[in-house]
Amino acid sequence: MKLSQLAETMPAPAPLAIGNAIRERINNGEQIYNLTIGDFLPSLFPIPQLLENAIIDAYQNKQTNYPAPEGNADLREQLSIFIRHFQNLYYAPAEILVASGGRPLIFAAYQTIVDKGDKVIYPVPSWNNHYYVQLSGAQGCAIETSVDNNFMLTAEDIRPHLKDAVLLALCSPQNPTGTCYTQEQMKSIGDMIVEENSRRGNGEKKLYVLYDHIYNLLVQDSAQHVDPVSVCPAMKDYTIFTDAVSKNFAATGVRVGWGYGPQQIINKMKTILSHVGAWAPMAEQKALAVFFNDLPGVEEYLHNFKRKIARRLDGFYDGLMALRQEGLPVEIIAPQASIYLTVKIDIPGDIFNELLNEGIAVIPFSAFGAKKADQWFRLSVGTCKLEDIAAILQRFRKVLMQKIEMAH
Repeated sequence: MKLSQLAETMPAPAPLAIGNAIRERINNGEQIYNLTIGDFLPSLFPIPQLLENAIIDAYQNKQTNYPAPEGNADLREQLSIFIRHFQNLYYAPAEILVASGGRPLIFAAYQTIVDKGDKVIYPVPSWNNHYYVQLSGAQGCAIETSVDNNFMLTAEDIRPHLKDAVLLALCSPQNPTGTCYTQEQMKSIGDMIVEENSRRGNGEKKLYVLYDHIYNLLVQDSAQHVDPVSVCPAMKDYTIFTDAVSKNFAATGVRVGWGYGPQQIINKMKTILSHVGAWAPMAEQKALAVFFNDLPGVEEYLHNFKRKIARRLDGFYDGLMALRQEGLPVEIIAPQASIYLTVKIDIPGDIFNELLNEGIAVIPFSAFGAKKADQWFRLSVGTCKLEDIAAILQRFRKVLMQKIEMAH
């Protein structure tokens, strides 16, 4: 059977493939603590009660027809208020596009900006950029980041690659690392892009930033969320944001995302998505408009939600730091945001399978495109029970002790 080159060469996303393989082993009876998936166990992290009630009400009120292609007007109006309240950014409803989660918006941004052969700059490790590059036929420019900058891309990293680039894909808080840009880092990047775009002639494509900040409300007290437009207002002409209800409200299955940016670009993204049919369901859009109309309720939910996440991140961080203080070869970045902890097991060999044999499943940074981050892993706490942390840490310790004994 002869199919398209894209179909023949496009692999499944590596993190998803790993997660699916682990779930299959669990379904076959293996006892595995699954720390691979960027999802939430609803029994531990339920969606907001008001949102759940509003979804049920919307279906009972027969809100099951097609929504507006750009998203319902009431939701986009509420999102404009929401964005102003939480991010101190000012976007009119006409500058906002609603879709079925963040992924269609990222896809549409690539398709709107990037022609075949255009250069796209992105960091590694990062979530799925190399697949979107392949889908758009772009020339990918993957820049390896390092622990020295918490695996965040800097202006100095980007500058040598600016020529002919049309898109810079950034994410903060970052997946897989759970780390964030600082104001200084972001301002340096923004100033550099504004300068580059002012240099380009009228007939030359500009360089845009696709800024995925889907974890932006899950920043812990040790860090601060920043964005290109807030620190460099001239970047408003060159920044496309993507966000969604999925991660900030433990609602990965609700499938409502929103993009916002220059209206001309948002309009083109809308046209592309209208052919894909990637609109969010009518009932969920109606429900989210109700939920976001109660900003104090949103604040209360986030406060409790972040505290539950922090207890798990801190539990793993403190436990792994205790192993490090024992002299075991572990390195950890203090948790800053999202549901992820960045961990290095600093011993040679196939640590992924060594841990898996002890019933611990984590994702290596190589699954996120990194080639120079051996022994670094993403640990996700969204499906982890607090009472399981001690047992997981004991298994970590067992693997490390066995490797050290074998080395001697």
